[in-house]
Amino acid sequence: MTSVVELQEKAYRVLDDLCSTLSDEEWDRPTDCPGWSVKDNLAHITGTESMLLGRPAPSHEVGSKPWVKNPPGTANEVQVDYRRSWTPQQVLDEFREVYAERTKILDALTEPDLDAESWTPIGPGKLRDLLAIRIMDCWVHEQDIRRAVGKPGGLDGPIAEHAFGRHAQAMPFIVGKKVAPPEGTRIVFDVDGRRLGVEMRSPRAVRAEDLEHPDVTLSMDLETFNRLSCGRGENADVGRAVHIEGDEELGRKVIASMNFMI
Repeated sequence: MTSVVELQEKAYRVLDDLCSTLSDEEWDRPTDCPGWSVKDNLAHITGTESMLLGRPAPSHEVGSKPWVKNPPGTANEVQVDYRRSWTPQQVLDEFREVYAERTKILDALTEPDLDAESWTPIGPGKLRDLLAIRIMDCWVHEQDIRRAVGKPGGLDGPIAEHAFGRHAQAMPFIVGKKVAPPEGTRIVFDVDGRRLGVEMRSPRAVRAEDLEHPDVTLSMDLETFNRLSCGRGENADVGRAVHIEGDEELGRKVIASMNFMI
């Protein structure tokens, strides 16, 4: 199995390779990430990785932005808006400098280091948990960039599988807390042949081992699963790419509720 350190370093390189091919016009294209251009997506990755290096956040006021809805979103926007006046080359150069420093740190980590207690965006965890989230975030924003510039890729391989696994972990929360169907309701997500079952066992939903005879099966490709899970585009519109077998009304409720990102 590829380690989280190897995956994180590969995710950096993929972003570098992709962004190195972009024209000035492509850098300015809007993406499915609300309010952000292609350049903003890379600035966000750089800002977060800078924070993990211990660098202070910029002293910068962002004002009111309709896509900023909570304190974590504000913190992200500070890093992005601070860099909006930069040229694409400046943003790319800083990204390369930051990930080179992060790579030095990652290469020195031992297994005990990875098991050390750490802050993560979803609460206390271990350093390996933080890296797992960072890999997923890099991939999600890579996909934002690819869709905006019409350069598909990165939808298979270990990073994509890792990101799918992170998204899949959120589906019991989506079903149990946001949809809250009756006790015993079973939902199967079929994502390019990857089958994930979730069953309601009040007061929460859990991963289901039994995938036979679900109340509804939602079949889609990985790109659609990613967009729905991360709120990229209106879920009702993106959800048209989902094939629903079984309870249509329940399926539509699940699709409408799948966004778990801030």
